[in-house]
Parts: sequence; structure tokens; C-alpha cells
Amino acid sequence: METPRARRGRRRSRPHRTRSLLHVALAAVTVVGGTAAGTVYVKAQAHSDAGAVSSSATASASTSATTDGEESVESVTQAAADHGALLTTAMKAVSVEDGADVSVAVLDVDSGVSASYGDGAFDTASIVKVDILATLLLQAQDANRRLTASEKTYATAMIENSDNDSASALWRIIGRAGGLDAANERLGLTGTEGGDGMLWGLTQTTAADQLTLLRQVFGDDSKLSEASRTYLQGLMGQIAADQHWGVSAAADGSRWALKNGWLARSTTGLWDINSIGRVTVDGRACLVAVLSNGNSTKAKGISLVEAAAKAAVGALSGSG
Repeated sequence: METPRARRGRRRSRPHRTRSLLHVALAAVTVVGGTAAGTVYVKAQAHSDAGAVSSSATASASTSATTDGEESVESVTQAAADHGALLTTAMKAVSVEDGADVSVAVLDVDSGVSASYGDGAFDTASIVKVDILATLLLQAQDANRRLTASEKTYATAMIENSDNDSASALWRIIGRAGGLDAANERLGLTGTEGGDGMLWGLTQTTAADQLTLLRQVFGDDSKLSEASRTYLQGLMGQIAADQHWGVSAAADGSRWALKNGWLARSTTGLWDINSIGRVTVDGRACLVAVLSNGNSTKAKGISLVEAAAKAAVGALSGSG
């Protein structure tokens, strides 16, 4: 889809807080570290009732909670820092063309450990189609209705085949950018803004927001009903064969579900290449979102996205 212009998305700051493990069920530690390519954010979680950090990467994060929780907080911080360092190191080995930019966010579903690399807003291209369908499903839930036959036909073509006409039809049905933005506020996406008019492909988003969307689609703690999640997951698991690229490169087999986006900008001829989805690696489920722009060709953009996805998953496993 060619378009006359793109809007720059607004970045929003988020407060980072550390709470004592005493008298609370969950402690979260956020570590922020600067990199040459952007900012690395890493989160790790610890459960006070288990007395140990839930982390897939390092045994150093398994220290039990003390009376005031300080020792456990230090252990979680160390685990988070280790993941950030691994991701930063891994991304340094990823080849990025001059003028191109990439951002990646990843979550280990079982441990709750997540990490992000890079910052800023990117054009969504066709990955916004997941958000469009999530919005439609949320609106249908509110109205206590099922999707119509035509809506299901559009949804299948839009996700499985990345059909643009179907996306435009559903974009109108959800109320265009206004409907998308209203749904995203409920879904927890804070850095995403719908495209002008019918320019849904120029919706602006961040890797962190796409990870939040994936958690809504694949997680149990979601505004989407179980039926809605199952439906969307099923479509993302049946992508057309010519689109079997992107975050699926990080999977260790055939167990993955994804949506890719690709867009050659008419003003520059450069490519936006994005991929979001769920992969299984060594029996672990990971959610991965990779966004990129400024690629000279589609092929080079795909290679960049796949390398970044592998690096992100490897960083959480400790093999980065």
C-alpha cells in the first residue's frame, strides 16, 4: 500500500517502580540500560510465595526472599541485567544497513522475563491487521454478538493472506483510527496511534506495544475472551506459505503463529519490514515483536527481522 506521508508516533514515558517483596504477591524490577542503537528495557518477576525468581536464564536469580526482600530484589535485578547484556551483545552481531533501524521486544511466557531493544515508533504496515481484528472482536464482545459471516470472511483473508481490501473493509467497520485507538487504550497499548483516514498501514507503534498486543492475544490475562483469543490464534497459525518468514525463524520447529508486515514507502523506496508472533523454542513459548524501517530491499529487511528475532529469543534462553 503506497501512501503520501507517514506520521511520527509519540513516545510516552512510563514510570518504573520497585516494590518490596514483603506483604505483596509480586515484585517487579525494571532495569534500564542505554545502548548505541537505543534503549534496552528488561523486566523480571519474582513471586514471594515461592521465594524464588521465575527466570529461565540464570541460577543467580533464585535467591529466596529475606525479611525485608532486599536480597531477592538484588537477585532479580542481576537476572534482569544479565538478560539486557545478552540482548545488547546479541544485537551487536546483527547486521543493520546504514539508514535502517530495528527494534525488538520478547517475552518468555512461562517465566515472565521480557526484554526490549531499540525505541521509537515505526509504521505498522500489515501487522496492524492483528490489532484491527482484536478491535473488532472486542467490539463484538461489548455488543454481545458473534462476528457476521462477511466479517469472518474478511478476517480470514486479512490475517492468513494479508489481503488489503479485507483489512480496509474491517477498518471501516471498527471506526477507523478512532475505533482502533479506543480499543488499544483498553488493551494497554500506550504508544500506538491509528493511521489517518484509510491509511491503516501507517499506524504508528512500538515493539513494546506490539508485545503488549501479543500478550492480549496469547495470554490468559486479557480483555479478549477465550473464544476471541482462540479464533485469532488460529488464524495466525495458518498464514499462507509465501509468508512463512519473520519471527518463525526463531522457532525450533513448526509450532508458531505470526503476522508479518511489509511496505515499500513511495517517498523513499525503502522498506518497512515487521513481524510479530508466538514461537516455541526448546519447549518454551516466547512472544516476539520485531519492527524495522529503512531497508533497501524487502529481502534484506526480512533477513534483519529474522536475525533480530533469533537474537532476542537467544538472549532470554541465556544463549544470546
